[in-house]
Amino acid sequence: MILMLAVRSLRSRPVRSAVLAGGFGLGVAVMAALLGVAAVVLEQARAPELIGGGDAIIGGAAGRLPNARFALSAVLGDGPLAPRVAVAAPTAQATLYLIDERGATPVRARGGIPSLERALHDPETSGAEFWTDTPADRGWARPDPEDVLRAMDRFHPIPDVPARAASWAEWLYFNGRSDDAGFYLTFLAGPRLASGRRVVGVRLQLDRGGRMTSYSDSMEVNEAELLGMAPDLTVGKSRVRLVGREYRVSIDLPAEAGSTRASGDLVIHATPGRSLPPLAIRGASGWVSGYVVPVMSGALQGSIRVANDRVEFDGGVGYHDHNWGFWEGVSWQWGQVQGDGLSFVYGHVYPPADAADASRVPAFLMALGPEGPMGYTTDVTIAETNRAGTDAPERIRVRGRSDSLDLTLDLDVAQTAVTRSRPGAFGAKLNVLQLRARYHVVGRVAGTAIDLTAAGSAETFRGR
Repeated sequence: MILMLAVRSLRSRPVRSAVLAGGFGLGVAVMAALLGVAAVVLEQARAPELIGGGDAIIGGAAGRLPNARFALSAVLGDGPLAPRVAVAAPTAQATLYLIDERGATPVRARGGIPSLERALHDPETSGAEFWTDTPADRGWARPDPEDVLRAMDRFHPIPDVPARAASWAEWLYFNGRSDDAGFYLTFLAGPRLASGRRVVGVRLQLDRGGRMTSYSDSMEVNEAELLGMAPDLTVGKSRVRLVGREYRVSIDLPAEAGSTRASGDLVIHATPGRSLPPLAIRGASGWVSGYVVPVMSGALQGSIRVANDRVEFDGGVGYHDHNWGFWEGVSWQWGQVQGDGLSFVYGHVYPPADAADASRVPAFLMALGPEGPMGYTTDVTIAETNRAGTDAPERIRVRGRSDSLDLTLDLDVAQTAVTRSRPGAFGAKLNVLQLRARYHVVGRVAGTAIDLTAAGSAETFRGR
């Protein structure tokens, strides 16, 4: 029918039909030309030579990339992407103001590392031979693994929030396990004293065949020295030293009950790419809670001696994290497990009511493999089931889903150690429960089926 109408129109008005056909043809030709030009312009706009070199630009959710040195060292330098990365060059942009007799003129400025910019064939700087790396630049061009770990594991100045200052605490936490033993070890710095000094304590909880014993010591330290040296810490005869990628821990502690002592040397090896970079949650009136995991899973060496008993940890698995913040009214759920080259950590912080709505603070679940991060999600539920007739958890189920993972972690709690919180810390009249559990992790991460059973740790809170 349409063809018949077109033929009749052409026969009855041939001139008009020819003009109309020519117009349509010209319009299509012009559109094709414009699309071709647009494609060339877009391709040129994306050309590395025009944007300073490189094939990809990596940024954060708000533009600036948090923990950029960690990304350069652990993700692009040593992680699974490393063989595919020829050059990774950090840049920063800012608005500067040129002020003269005419007033202030905004100038958009971009800074980078000279040697890395040239390696990317940046046309603006390639010919500027006088533009060379400074000592600070070299720390970005070739990040030292120890420097990156120190930056992640540094201690933080106490924020100027007088109403919350008494509940400030920051600590290094280590745990490890062998076939028949395990330990929790914490070096904790409390709030500032009236003298301006800080109390730093160290506490070891040693599990030998299911029997838990505790050892501790403390001392006052100068705050400036604490902030300048950490994570290198010394408390009495116990200390932590970061040497390269090794956390070397020596302990010599009296028992909290009885006259025995625990002493020994432990080494936890940090593995490149198997860390969780620093993150912080902030709320009203200056409240903050921070967390970083320098060692998600690392080889463990050493031993601990108690009287005539020597507990060996050679060939075991170690873990290390670091927390800081204001802790009055705060509680959390947390757990971690390693096995078969995989590591999993979950957590959920519950802030005080005057700082944030706890229902709007998400939990997280992260999975790491032998070559680095595999999956992450904040769509997480954590359900705890108490033992019959008690207020202690018997089972915990963690469920997490995202585009990169779909996992269920089932925990059978084998052992519970209760620590009474000090006055002014954590939720009112709450105890910290440190749990030794048997994990069963099933699901998929990054398209890989997961079915892991292994011993791990967890923490939660209960009322007194």
